[in-house]
Amino acid sequence: MSSDKIVLYTAPTPNGITVSILLEELKATYGIPDYDAVKMSLNQADRGKVHNQVKADWFLELNPAGRIPTIVHHDVPVVETSAILLYLAAQFDKEFKFSFDPIKDPYNYSEQLQWLFFTHGGIGPMQSQANHFIKFSTEDIPYGKKRYLDETKRLYGVLAIRLQDREYLTGPGRGKYALADIKAYALVSKAWFIDIDLGEWPPLKKWVERIAERPAVQAGETIVTW
Repeated sequence: MSSDKIVLYTAPTPNGITVSILLEELKATYGIPDYDAVKMSLNQADRGKVHNQVKADWFLELNPAGRIPTIVHHDVPVVETSAILLYLAAQFDKEFKFSFDPIKDPYNYSEQLQWLFFTHGGIGPMQSQANHFIKFSTEDIPYGKKRYLDETKRLYGVLAIRLQDREYLTGPGRGKYALADIKAYALVSKAWFIDIDLGEWPPLKKWVERIAERPAVQAGETIVTW
């Protein structure tokens, strides 16, 4: 029988906390959705040994890419972080507290998609590669370190320009805390991992601090831990 309860397969990575933050924001606002979080192992050494490993056969049936986060709702899997955010907003954010009405407010809805895609296709991959070359690569490859660190910082600069006279990335006036902010925050708030000082971009630093103060954000960041 199909269940209304969401199962979130996740890990305490920027992508993982993105979805748990929105789920906690929705619960704080609407009292729903109910969900269970299942911590997945990303360790390649666990392949074939640990049931909740992202390359386990059962998980690949849900997400052929073998990546977190993945959710299952009414027995249907939804994958890719930004797609999950949009799905959850469509299902549960009926008053558009964290999103925008695509019919009645098409401009701001389009703007939301633009900044989601900017983060999903730009900051996410570049910061991930910077993390790899700086922290995890078994070889010291200066070109890779510089290339991806510089590009991550360039993209941070774009966010800082956007936030120069705004509190949030999308919405009228000074903006409204919404999906694009959640997606970008989960990445930028982890800049410390590769020794990026957000003080280089004061509007960006203030934006991170503003979002970090939200109780639902704090809860979402600790749903699962290492």
